[in-house]
Amino acid sequence: MRHRKFTFKIGRSSAHVRSLLANAVCSLIKHRRITTTLVRAKRIRMLADQMVTLGKDGSLHARRLAIAKLHQPDTVAILFDQIAPGFKERKGGYTRIMKLGPRRGDAAEMAIIEFVEADDVVAARANAQPETATEPPAEEAKTETVEIPKEETVEVQE
Repeated sequence: MRHRKFTFKIGRSSAHVRSLLANAVCSLIKHRRITTTLVRAKRIRMLADQMVTLGKDGSLHARRLAIAKLHQPDTVAILFDQIAPGFKERKGGYTRIMKLGPRRGDAAEMAIIEFVEADDVVAARANAQPETATEPPAEEAKTETVEIPKEETVEVQE
């Protein structure tokens, strides 16, 4: 009996699922946002959060564990050097899933999965930008009137 054995079914062999998830997490690390089905996004979220937690640790052992799961050392380097340091203060929930609606063709529920820090960086830039870019308002609006000379018409007699 299969009682209390919770998992999101993807409909592939276990080796294929492991490979699919590893490749999807690598794509998420490289592109910071991917579009996939909702069930896959939920499975990707589990593995991606584990990898970010390893990246926050930053030790050689954690790096080797991440390489063993993802099979792409260059992607693990991006994770450990660029993405994980942005989550030092965060204790979990490093990814966000946004539902898109059914896919045309087979009506599979689609979703976007992305790292949460993308919005944090944008918000920080937006908050910092108005302080530096504020200009004092002009006291008086000056308008200049420019007169355009009328063109003279010349009549030609034939």
